[in-house]
Amino acid sequence: MASQVASVFAGIAQAPEDPILGVTVAFNKDPSPVKVNLGVGAYRTEEGKPLVLNVVRCAEQMLINDPSRYKEYLPITGLAEFNKLSAKLIFGADSPAIQENRVVTVQCLSGTGSLRVGGEFLAKHYHEHTIYIPTPTWGNHPKIFTLAGLTARTYRYYDPWEKIRQLMRSKSLLPFFDSAYQGFASGSLDKDAQPVRMFVADGGELLMAQSYAKNMGLYGERVGALSIVCGSADVAVRVESQLKLVIRPMYSSPPLHGPSVVATILRDSEMFNEWTVELKAMADRIISMRQQLFDALKSRGTPGDWSHIIKQIGMFTFTGLNSEQVAFMRQEYHIYMTSDGRISMAGLNMKNLPHLADAIHAAVTKLK
Repeated sequence: MASQVASVFAGIAQAPEDPILGVTVAFNKDPSPVKVNLGVGAYRTEEGKPLVLNVVRCAEQMLINDPSRYKEYLPITGLAEFNKLSAKLIFGADSPAIQENRVVTVQCLSGTGSLRVGGEFLAKHYHEHTIYIPTPTWGNHPKIFTLAGLTARTYRYYDPWEKIRQLMRSKSLLPFFDSAYQGFASGSLDKDAQPVRMFVADGGELLMAQSYAKNMGLYGERVGALSIVCGSADVAVRVESQLKLVIRPMYSSPPLHGPSVVATILRDSEMFNEWTVELKAMADRIISMRQQLFDALKSRGTPGDWSHIIKQIGMFTFTGLNSEQVAFMRQEYHIYMTSDGRISMAGLNMKNLPHLADAIHAAVTKLK
């Protein structure tokens, strides 16, 4: 038996679990038959199972059956057709920015990678190194931008986008959108893209991060894009050249399979239409779960105003529960969520929703 050798890394401290992914680690260790995981943002069916869209399976089969396909490296900027179609999807087919060649789009590693590439680009080429992110927001946002070399601060936000646009443009602020749920929030791709298109319509510049994890269910394929809307076509050419310098030492070039699936679906009108139907079905189930949770809390007479559950959109809900109440629900009801009270509505179904409502009622009643 080999003798134990002292490690040069012996002084490294044990890192804490990721606040979001750590929820699943704890959930998996819990032997309770009634446990519920509302931490990770991945869609589940009414039966609590992962879902691969039919249109995605069809696209993959088409790719498999194509003998002309290869496994060569993609360019640094990714699959050109995917980039073109992604920009069209978020900005609109008739976008003046696209028609004037003012949009640069590069394929990235899902939404996280798109944000990181954008953050590093700004740290190197934008005069302002402070980025303001909303509160509450996704827990990874501040980490991504801080490690990219920016200083992250927070702002409170509200609904009327046109007022925000006017304020930002009047102060010459540069918007950075993170679109992880296009089509998934309301069920309409165009409706969910409206805030972004309002900013593009005024002729100003912006950054746009896209992910196909949620709306196409391509979580593990890590498919995303970063677009930068520039003031002119010649600036766009130079911006693309600098984005390549950010990407090359980071991961060299992106994966091939995922964007090929996306491009196959987006380029074909029949497949695109099928996708929108499946997408709306997912969105509608989430909206239904919101209404049913609200109704369940109301019927129990749970203290407080729970209307925010049905007013919020997308996969997640910020419940307003505090960390003490969250810990109580985990301990007493085996319900797992992040400590800020954020829950994934996709993890709910007709079977576990009453259990969650009971837990929230107990937590709010016993722990004010």
